[in-house]
Amino acid sequence: MSRNSDTRSTNITWHAGHVTREDRERILGQRGVTLWLTGLSGSGKSTIAVGVERELVQRGRVAYVLDGDNIRHGLNKNLGFSPEDRTENIRRIGEVAKLFTDAGVVVLTSFISPYRADRDAVRALLAPGDFVEVWVAASVEACESRDVKGLYAKARAGKIPEFTGISAPYEEPVSPELVLDTERQTQAESIAQVVAYLEAKGYLAARAGKLAGG
Repeated sequence: MSRNSDTRSTNITWHAGHVTREDRERILGQRGVTLWLTGLSGSGKSTIAVGVERELVQRGRVAYVLDGDNIRHGLNKNLGFSPEDRTENIRRIGEVAKLFTDAGVVVLTSFISPYRADRDAVRALLAPGDFVEVWVAASVEACESRDVKGLYAKARAGKIPEFTGISAPYEEPVSPELVLDTERQTQAESIAQVVAYLEAKGYLAARAGKLAGG
């Protein structure tokens, strides 16, 4: 049985609150959304995510980065890099991103997330319009040339097993909402492209309505 279907909790009930998502978004003046940045190690995911977060916060918006390495220090520290563990890693962070999105936050996730099925599962978890797949596109050669940590060299030497792009596959997005070509554009241009998308799609404008009972 896969972990996705391994529900061990019993006698539980979902409790709805008295404050709706629309209430929270009206107060924040923005719409919750998950921007799912996917790409090879070294493609620029984390740099772009923190850059967008900084730009939005400077504008008075509420944004938060969920970074792959950071999550593995805590929530997912018991997971490795086998295909099964990668799937569980993405499933868990998808659930966290869903909660942040419901809270009205602009969530930026920075995960290699190499398998299409796993990314599609997160998309299915969120409501239409709540999941924006952002492919941070760069070749293995370009990513390897930027690798200050030496991870690609270790992977080629067999010191890091199941390393995406070398000894493990990366399945490119088929129809991402955004493609950031980090081989041909600067970090600033990639950040601006993401912010422009959020503006154009209305995520930085509050939903119409008022607080319940107001």
